[in-house]
Amino acid sequence: MLSSTSSYDQLIQNTLKQYWGYNEFRSSQKDIILSLIQGKDTLALLPTGGGKSLCYQLPAIVLEGTCLVISPLLALMRDQIDSLQSLGIEAELLSSELDEFEEESVYNRCKNGLIKILYISPERLQNQLFLRNIQEINISFIAVDEAHCISEWGSDFRPSYQNIKKFRQEFKNVPCLALTATATNKVVEEISIKLGLHNPQIYKKSFKRDNLNIIVENTSNKYNRILEFLRQNPASGIIYTRTRKEAEELTYFLKNNRFQNVDFFHAGLTSNEKEKLQKKWISSQFHVLVSTNAFGMGIDKENVRFVIHLSPSSTIENYYQEIGRAGRNGEDAIVVLLWNEQELTNIDNTFQNQIPNKSEYQKILTYLYSIFQVADNDLPERTFQLDINRIKNLTKLSIAKIKNILTFLHNQELIFYKNSVSPSVIQSFVQSNELDQLAPSDAYFMELLFRNLPGLAIQKVYFSDAAFCNKNGYDIINFKERLKQLQKAGHLEYLDGSQHSIKFLKPRNDRHLFGEYWALFHHIQKNKLRKWEENKFFIKDSDFCKMKLILNYFGEKDAENCGKCSVCRKRTNSKKNLSTEIMLHLSQKPMTLDETAATLNFYSKEAISETLIFLLDIGKVRMLNYKTYMLNQ
Repeated sequence: MLSSTSSYDQLIQNTLKQYWGYNEFRSSQKDIILSLIQGKDTLALLPTGGGKSLCYQLPAIVLEGTCLVISPLLALMRDQIDSLQSLGIEAELLSSELDEFEEESVYNRCKNGLIKILYISPERLQNQLFLRNIQEINISFIAVDEAHCISEWGSDFRPSYQNIKKFRQEFKNVPCLALTATATNKVVEEISIKLGLHNPQIYKKSFKRDNLNIIVENTSNKYNRILEFLRQNPASGIIYTRTRKEAEELTYFLKNNRFQNVDFFHAGLTSNEKEKLQKKWISSQFHVLVSTNAFGMGIDKENVRFVIHLSPSSTIENYYQEIGRAGRNGEDAIVVLLWNEQELTNIDNTFQNQIPNKSEYQKILTYLYSIFQVADNDLPERTFQLDINRIKNLTKLSIAKIKNILTFLHNQELIFYKNSVSPSVIQSFVQSNELDQLAPSDAYFMELLFRNLPGLAIQKVYFSDAAFCNKNGYDIINFKERLKQLQKAGHLEYLDGSQHSIKFLKPRNDRHLFGEYWALFHHIQKNKLRKWEENKFFIKDSDFCKMKLILNYFGEKDAENCGKCSVCRKRTNSKKNLSTEIMLHLSQKPMTLDETAATLNFYSKEAISETLIFLLDIGKVRMLNYKTYMLNQ
């Protein structure tokens, strides 16, 4: 460790300039970095856009050894590694995708002091090979990203985070930095205790964003309201939807109404499509992405002028994180949340309909294990194709309840549940020199597979069904059916990447599943409902400043009204005030309704239209032609 403040104060300033090109740190970044370099356990609560990653990346360069970063976000870790390597900073990720040789290479480079930042998932802390190798690596400090995942009161509880405290006992003199973007006071306290932080320095930046104008609007015609907003605000922004279908439908609606600079983005797109859209959006001044919450994590774009929510988020934490992507350059930005009573009722029903009672929970679990013939204490090695409709038909329960339980089991690391599109996987149990023992039609098909998929007889091969069929002139449905027939005959194992799949990670234990895991599941569901009720109050309330409600939720009890949100504006901007603003602009030049709405973009076009009619009626304004208004002087 460096010994005095003066000896490294200038050093970190120079490092910031050398690698990132900045002259100044943001908010509390410098204090957090200094605390860590001085060897103190540190807890940093920085809202989205506050520059969390720099708080461990910079000290990792300055200090000797390798910084170990624990994070649950695989895609975000990959993005950060690409960014660091482009700056000339050695960073690597240990993931299950590496083979033994690649993994050993990473360990050796760490032992030789060549890697400054090593990213791992929390599950890696139970890997015996990792635990043996880490003892030979000089760890400068441990950074725990998304630290709220350790809390059962947070929205993303992950049991593997509970292993961090035990792991840290092997590195008692190594400081720990815990980072999170959104956490209540209760969650912050739990983070400190469960990570075993010793007298931590806590840095908590205010959640207040002075440049955000929060509009919460009750409307039934959301599509037209968004179209109107986009025409008034030509800029780069994000529109969040709850489902992929909504993202696609809204995009088509906007394009059909001559708003072309818009695309949809969701988890169903290929990696190449996502990367292409992301680059287009980041480099554009006017491009708009209509997206599920699959977009935005780790994206740092300064000129986002607006974020629109077609529907409410499930929690205030999620909502605040998503609107935090607007106005990162400090300039004014507008965030719009659209809602109506029917929609809130529908979301209420969705929450209720996806939460099984205890007997339903037990029924779904029993059938899940029975379908794959997993007995008590058994742990199958293979991955299974999962047909959720089959469980639905057997249990007579909704797919929403089944998926809720599968997601819970996945988060508790009891199973690995894949519910997204990925490459298909195939492995042959027949060697190429054994094909003559098969039926001629089977032998011909297997030979075709061997020719197109190298390594098929010795390992699992990942491939694209569509690409294979295009190259070889096969109908994809017939191709998949043929593979399933060969699998049934025992010649190969095939997993369709377009279908859901499941792999059991721990032996079946009904006593735990129906005891402690049911209690945890029930607790998490109650917590979901509580957070939704708190969010619903935030949405519907028309008396309290919206920013003040958010700050109060995160423990800032003495916040003042923002003066910018829809509630504050309504309190101070009566029709009389809107009339004054319209007349002020018309005194400068005649304007159409669209031009007036574009100038006064905080107000809805409907409110401006009503006020113009009112001003016409009292003789303050007259029509220059059939659509242009001017001041009646």
